[in-house]
Amino acid sequence: MPDFTARLEAEIPALRRYARALLRDRDRADDLVQDCLERAIVKRGTWRRPGNLRAWLFTIMHNLHANQMRSLSRQPASVSLDQAPEQSTSARQVETVAANEVLSALAQLDETQREVLVLVAVEQLRYREVAAVLDLPLGTVMSRLGRARERLRQAMNGDAPEPKASLRRVK
Repeated sequence: MPDFTARLEAEIPALRRYARALLRDRDRADDLVQDCLERAIVKRGTWRRPGNLRAWLFTIMHNLHANQMRSLSRQPASVSLDQAPEQSTSARQVETVAANEVLSALAQLDETQREVLVLVAVEQLRYREVAAVLDLPLGTVMSRLGRARERLRQAMNGDAPEPKASLRRVK
């Protein structure tokens, strides 16, 4: 037993060099050497005398390192708290309420105004394309779009829509 521990101590510098070459991190290398020495002491009964102790220890270290790398590859990447990005998100209730208000105001528009507004604002069609889709003159599309935007703006501001102007017959 004293022979084993003395020979084990003599191999520590070689184990540290090998661990540092494997990991390129002094602290992790020291942890690997410690794990290797612990495993070697616990399993000393499996070492065959007069076998090569250094080769046995390097085998233990290699297997420990391989097992650690395998288990790390299964875990998500870790980031220190100082480098971690901000993960908080703002509350979405305000956006949801605003979207519902827009949808409600959109539902109050005349169908003719709503379809022009949706084609221009949501589907991003050009005025000429909207005119072709709805088979309307370009001026009618622009007029309906202007009225739809104004009524939507009024509804969003809480204003009552202006009464429709009555048309007069001119003789």
